[in-house]
Amino acid sequence: MTDVASAGGGPGASGIHSLWTVAADAGDKLQAPSIEYGKLSPVLIVLGAAALGVLIDAFAPRKVRYSAQLFVTLAGLAAAFAAVIGLAASGVGTTKAQIAGMGALAIDGPTLFLQGTLLLVGIVGAFTFAERRLEPAANGSRVDSFAAQPAAVPGGEGEQQAVKAGWTTTEVFPLLMFAVGGMLLFPAANDLLTLFIALEVFSLPLYLLCALARRRRLLSQEAAVKYFLLGAFSSAFLLFGTALLYGYAGTVNYSAIARVVSGADATSDPVLADTTGNDALLLIGGALVVMGLLFKVGAVPFHMWTPDVYQGAPTPVTGFMAAATKVAAFGALLRLLYVVLPGLRWDWRPVMWGVAILTMLGGAVVAITQTDIKRLLAYSSIAHAGFLLAGVIATSEDGISSVLFYLGAYSFVTLGAFAVVTLVRDAGGEATHLSKWAGLGRRSPLLAAVFAVFLLAFAGIPLTSGFAGKFAVFKAAAEGGAGALVVVGVIASAIAAFFYLRVTVLMFFSEPQADGPSVAVPSVMTTSAIALGVVVTVVLGVAPQYFLDLAGQAGVFVR
Repeated sequence: MTDVASAGGGPGASGIHSLWTVAADAGDKLQAPSIEYGKLSPVLIVLGAAALGVLIDAFAPRKVRYSAQLFVTLAGLAAAFAAVIGLAASGVGTTKAQIAGMGALAIDGPTLFLQGTLLLVGIVGAFTFAERRLEPAANGSRVDSFAAQPAAVPGGEGEQQAVKAGWTTTEVFPLLMFAVGGMLLFPAANDLLTLFIALEVFSLPLYLLCALARRRRLLSQEAAVKYFLLGAFSSAFLLFGTALLYGYAGTVNYSAIARVVSGADATSDPVLADTTGNDALLLIGGALVVMGLLFKVGAVPFHMWTPDVYQGAPTPVTGFMAAATKVAAFGALLRLLYVVLPGLRWDWRPVMWGVAILTMLGGAVVAITQTDIKRLLAYSSIAHAGFLLAGVIATSEDGISSVLFYLGAYSFVTLGAFAVVTLVRDAGGEATHLSKWAGLGRRSPLLAAVFAVFLLAFAGIPLTSGFAGKFAVFKAAAEGGAGALVVVGVIASAIAAFFYLRVTVLMFFSEPQADGPSVAVPSVMTTSAIALGVVVTVVLGVAPQYFLDLAGQAGVFVR
């Protein structure tokens, strides 16, 4: 063979020579990628702070890690939020919206709105992560909600020595930052591979965080394993759907797939003309990608992980995850359905109708039977995912803006509610069984009143952010031709109001138990998280118009 090639004879030699020529020409034309670093600055700042946090934990002395990690985390999140505000002020969210990162990311109104919300959620979440006054001091050192030595066997000698030494797991801060960084990318992704990478970047830190509870270690580790296994299934669905859509369209880019779906590109490429005739690739691929996102949303029937993970994870992680994951996942779902698959609207709308109805009714009905406050809030979050899906189904600009507003309002109510849960404690840690909350209004009237405000917001009572959010999504759904879905949503809201009011009645109109739990006095961090939740709940309920207008201005995707 070598002789033939050297002699320059035969068709094989000419073929090899032509390949060499093409490769050389391509090398001459290779250009460096053009990256808009300014447009990507919020993500870069957060991931840079996360990397710095890893270095701090690796090289800094143990006694300075906590304060250094907290400073880097809050400074990074605040700087990233300032970058989002700067981009929005310069018109990037409206008139200057663009595709960045070599087509991988879309920087537009929904992206900036959701990124700003996620960064605020991250700041409040960092406050609850940093709380060190709720657990009894160990060896004279204040400790937080996370395991002293996560790698040690629960109850083993290694854990006992770590507890005795008063160690704290400061690795939770860079894990939080990596999760936020992935979430910032998730709703901005403009191709399916970037979507998958962002999904893994924020999911893997959450799997670890769920296993780090200081109390009830085995329950926490069980929650993490369940979340990891079911999360792996959802990632597999999304990746396999990506492969099928690539087989259908010959690309993973959102707008290019949309053009192929609409038939605009089918005639220009003879290969595409053959593959686009196979609608099975398109329908099955689109369904699998949507399934992967519905898992992160917590929609029925992909909700199985939610109650167990919410109950077993450390409560600060539960609050952050319940708020932030929904914001990121709904942002990605909106972009997928509105940018990639608008041509399949008549195919996916009936399916999403069914998912929304099952999610609203399933979450509301099953929540009635719960006796654990964290599981109750988990099923409540499932019901709220159904209400949000009603706005998604509207398929209009009002639908997008109403979902954005609802996500912003819901996230702060959720953070505040779980922050309150961390304060009600007995000898075993957090007292999450509902019977322990009886008479809480007499033991601590202020805390019970604050929790009642959050419950009323969840129920959608007027003058709370929950009412404004539900009204916005139901109005958009009704105007989009989904009036029957709104009726189901109102019925589900009435069912949900029952168990929210039941908890309120239990707190204020029941006799407190003699051996009931006490209310811990938190530091300024948890106090700030709860106070911010109350302020946002009341302001968005009493005067929502400015924020509705803001969400309306941000409700247009760049294509």
